[in-house]
Amino acid sequence: MTAEPPAAPPAPAGPPLHVRPARDADVAAIVPLLLRLKRLNEEFDPLLKVREDADARAGEILRAQVADPKAVLLVAEGAGNDRDKVVGFVRAIVRERPFYVPQQEGVIVDIYLLPLYRRRSAGEYLLAEASRALKAKGAGVVTAEFPAQNEIAGRFYAKRGFRPMTAIHARPL
Repeated sequence: MTAEPPAAPPAPAGPPLHVRPARDADVAAIVPLLLRLKRLNEEFDPLLKVREDADARAGEILRAQVADPKAVLLVAEGAGNDRDKVVGFVRAIVRERPFYVPQQEGVIVDIYLLPLYRRRSAGEYLLAEASRALKAKGAGVVTAEFPAQNEIAGRFYAKRGFRPMTAIHARPL
């Protein structure tokens, strides 16, 4: 008897989602995800306390960003039973760096995926799509903003080649 060769490992499945630019109709689905993220940020630092009117403000900001040529707002739609359901998003802007080269910076302001979609390459895929969109809008460098105490976010970005560049320090008045 000859032993059969070991089976080849299965080909890696693609990310379990579809990423596309957000539309006005997506805002209602993005708002609760954005607020989940902001409430998570609140756990990291009391200076990130979520306002009572945050849901209304989120809707206004997201609708403005859908139309803003300097903004990137992408939604992640799930697969299978979650097909066509918004399960995550990324919100980013392009801003000028008047004293530095490259002159345009793509800033990832928010990135969020429902827990079921984490740790399956979905976040990496969403980040890659946001980076492509920012580059297409003229960004020559991409940065990410998140609470300093969020070690999970720090590790996520570090694994993908990000490093600390500036620091923001705060105190209440």
